[in-house]
Amino acid sequence: MVEIVWEIIVKQNAQGSFELVYGPGGAWSKLFGSAQGFRGTTMLNDAKNPSHYLIIAVWDAEAHYEQALRDHVDEYAKLNADLEDWTESRTLLGVFRLRAEAGVRPRPKTRKSAR
Repeated sequence: MVEIVWEIIVKQNAQGSFELVYGPGGAWSKLFGSAQGFRGTTMLNDAKNPSHYLIIAVWDAEAHYEQALRDHVDEYAKLNADLEDWTESRTLLGVFRLRAEAGVRPRPKTRKSAR
């Protein structure tokens, strides 16, 4: 599994449009939702800088992502054109593979002391 991570700075007046297209159920998810190997997208928004986003697209393999781009060239170009109008910058941070995962163990239940 790979996660493709983009850093995007969105123009202040375009945040609503951006979130509708790239958020859950938006055009991005609809475009790739039926593509082989597509697992979904996560949108993160910086709590201190609302124009700063990370978009994480999860695929079974990088080859699936590349094939989906080839299969949807025109639709992807349209999304990119919209994105150009709404953003100040867009940077591909990389294609990441999971190496390790940590979980949080639940705290043991403590008994209240009897008085």
